[in-house]
Amino acid sequence: MAQQLPGGYAFQPDDPRAPTEEQWAAMTAAERARVVAMLPAEVPWELMPPEGDAHREAKEQATGTLGEFFRRAGRRIYISSELAVFYPGEPRFSPDVFAVLDVDSHQRTKWVVADEGRGLDLVIEVHYAGDRAKDYQTNVERYARLGITEYFIFDRAALDLRGHRLLPAQGKKPGVYRPILPQGGRWASTVLGLDLAIDGGKIRFFHGNAPLLEAAELADKLGKMLDEVVLHKQEAEDRAREAEARVAVLERRLQETEADDGIAELRRRLREAEEEIERLKGER
Repeated sequence: MAQQLPGGYAFQPDDPRAPTEEQWAAMTAAERARVVAMLPAEVPWELMPPEGDAHREAKEQATGTLGEFFRRAGRRIYISSELAVFYPGEPRFSPDVFAVLDVDSHQRTKWVVADEGRGLDLVIEVHYAGDRAKDYQTNVERYARLGITEYFIFDRAALDLRGHRLLPAQGKKPGVYRPILPQGGRWASTVLGLDLAIDGGKIRFFHGNAPLLEAAELADKLGKMLDEVVLHKQEAEDRAREAEARVAVLERRLQETEADDGIAELRRRLREAEEEIERLKGER
């Protein structure tokens, strides 16, 4: 049953939508908070049908790679996947991957445009075994009408990548997409400041000429770096022990010799050995 709220807004459980801009403007802060709480976080199967592991892995790889890159870069950008998105007065939808610039990246259960004060800046849809018309036709029209700056479609089965960038709106007419033409097998994203390409059956992101590492690749790289540090430390400790042994030999010989020239030479060699020990200790 519909619940009537001030401003002419009625919450429909069977078709939950955020208030229109006019209805939202007529509400108090408390009424807005109530509406946001009422909007469901879950997305029904019809809006997000399963397409198998290949589809899931492609989404997780893209979301994880972008999230980690921007976290390390310290850039304020929110990256998420399969979150319910509510535009004013519009049916909810749930992109495979999306990004919003200049907002905090804290955890959310839904994205309500009026409450966040921002719409989506980029969407990536992964197509594998679902409704092709939804990704290649319906979403192209819908995302352009909603003002989403960039829209990329990755066909995981066909290994096809396409990009769209929004042209400025003309008067009251909504903006339309124009294709992003690849350069050298890469599609540039002005929203992300990165290039997208197909690599080994998945989307690969590039910052300049450097590919962004996925979580598993990054963990492997860090593991190898740690191994090298440990090995270097062990080698330095071995050299230090060898130097200490040489000092012990020189000290014994120094105590045994009585010749002035021999003592001077031994002292010089002892001093060099001690200096080497100090240097090696600094490398540990």
